[in-house]
Amino acid sequence: MARDGKQRIIDGALELLRAQGGGSITLDGAAKQVGLTKPGLMYHFPTKEALMLAVVDHVAARWEHLLLDRLDKSLAAASATERIRAYAQVSLTERHDQAEFAIYFDAMYRDALTDAWVRRLQPWLTLPDGLSPATRARLTVVRLAADGYWIAAATGVFAPAEPDRVLLATVIDNLLEDETD
Repeated sequence: MARDGKQRIIDGALELLRAQGGGSITLDGAAKQVGLTKPGLMYHFPTKEALMLAVVDHVAARWEHLLLDRLDKSLAAASATERIRAYAQVSLTERHDQAEFAIYFDAMYRDALTDAWVRRLQPWLTLPDGLSPATRARLTVVRLAADGYWIAAATGVFAPAEPDRVLLATVIDNLLEDETD
């Protein structure tokens, strides 16, 4: 029951951010969103930091699950190219919104919140030593293009039109086509 209550609060906090188009989460606002009193919410999340940690971990876990769904093997067995390809595919094909971006952006200013993103995504984005400079550069370009698309799509600021997204995906596929690491 406690897990269900916590998840309901996390989902409510994200819905609140979506309704606000970003912004920040407060304990009062999150409590009202899910029909709890502030002390009722604080039973599960005693501080705003605790709630934010749970929300960031939830969003980062969603990314991790989406990435794993793109692989046809375990993360440990995937090459750097396969991991970056999965990252680009998730960035370019999944629905992302301002709430997700707000969670990511806010986390970058607090070490404890940044750790959840790093813990979940670093295994996907870290390039191993020993890659050729050309391969390292291509994989980095693909990751940065995926990051840029994700930010534009999530924020709605200069978001590419659908035909441009398709073309970008084709360019990314071409960059990854001959890669072996």
